[in-house]
Amino acid sequence: MALPRSLVFQVNRTQPQLITPARPTPRETKMLSDIDDQQGLRFQVPVIAAFKNNPSMSNRKDPVQVIREAISRALVYYYPLAGRLREGPNRKLMVDCNGEGVLFVGANADVTLEEIGDAILPPCPVLEDFLCNVPGSDGILGCPLLLVQVTILRCGGFILALGLNHTMCDAPGLVQFLNTVGEMVQGKSAPSIPPVWERQVLNARDPPRITCIHHEYEEIIGDYSDEGSDAAVMVQKSVYFGPNEIRAMKKHLPPHLSKCSTFDLITSCLWKCRTVALELNPEQVVRVSCIVNARGKRNSLRLPLGYYGNAFAYPAAVSGAKQLCESSLGYALELVMKAKDEMNEEYMRSVADLMVIRGRPLFTLTGNFIVSDTRRTGFGDVNLGWGKPAFFGPAKALNLISFYVQQKKEKEDGILVPVCLPSWSMVRFQQEIEKMTSSEIVENINNTNSANINVVRMIPRL
Repeated sequence: MALPRSLVFQVNRTQPQLITPARPTPRETKMLSDIDDQQGLRFQVPVIAAFKNNPSMSNRKDPVQVIREAISRALVYYYPLAGRLREGPNRKLMVDCNGEGVLFVGANADVTLEEIGDAILPPCPVLEDFLCNVPGSDGILGCPLLLVQVTILRCGGFILALGLNHTMCDAPGLVQFLNTVGEMVQGKSAPSIPPVWERQVLNARDPPRITCIHHEYEEIIGDYSDEGSDAAVMVQKSVYFGPNEIRAMKKHLPPHLSKCSTFDLITSCLWKCRTVALELNPEQVVRVSCIVNARGKRNSLRLPLGYYGNAFAYPAAVSGAKQLCESSLGYALELVMKAKDEMNEEYMRSVADLMVIRGRPLFTLTGNFIVSDTRRTGFGDVNLGWGKPAFFGPAKALNLISFYVQQKKEKEDGILVPVCLPSWSMVRFQQEIEKMTSSEIVENINNTNSANINVVRMIPRL
């Protein structure tokens, strides 16, 4: 259920305050890794969670006070998050662990979770109500590294929204911190998984040497006009992929690709449909960059348990725009699978070396599309004492970055993907997605010109 247009609710906020660690913490300077401080992570990422009323917590204090106190206790162990970033030579970022604290806002809203409904999903149209923009807090250097707003709802549930400086940690790292907050709420005196800094494990080698091809950081020469135009009016809509949509997309594939992963299939579909909708120069090179986690045995990095820094890369699949648009879905899929297979320890080391050699560049903007699968990061298992969240995930797409979010729709499990595009290309994008995901259209694929294409699985968000 989307938020009814007639529903207007009031949010009353307390004055923003700084939460400092509950006990004295070391005053020191800690260096970020050469993966952490790349230009592409120097932004604030918004995430939002909804927790239902839990009668077993009724004898405790309100969520605002309980979570505020738990954050203070958690910061004793995660004290770098209470510091401020400084920049050194060669744009190297470091944390001044001065204990100044994270920003916190308590609030009340005269609305229920049921009334909010699907409006909590990305792209969340009520984000500004639940995550206020504190003046001077959204910078990278010398600003709070975390902004938290806890909003108690009329039904007794609450919304937790956060703005995180992405250079400090990735999604698994944030979940690790929030799990510690939850343990503090539930009376633990120390985290079950102690946080580990050790950012040097993802620093460049000495001497640094770029040993892999990194299409995601290629410097583009040319003047192609695409979605990056400053004049474009950008809009966001979400695409839902359930079992029916997945089955329909697989009918576009040759038999040898039918066992592909859901992530690879959705990524290939979005990349192709998005490129068609943007009507780019046929000669332009386009790419899709897939965020791949470096944790786990597969990549042999041996990151210590408790490491909460950024530990991922985004290897890119590349194609000419014309070839991608005119080829089958299987063409795009094979490119995506090949790009992801490039990710290993050597690839991560090469990225860190590239950052040092090239001055920590931004990822390629022209013709790029970045996708991140958040379904296995642990967001849905965060328990702050009120049970698991009804929803927890990124609040919206971020220009050319889309997130894959788990969504239960009626009785099925699906994936919701917010997409940001210029307004003039969004309708075409919806039509292309419908061609790929509608069983009726797939069955009549040779007669698509006469098909009545209705976009029924898109969830509009302005």
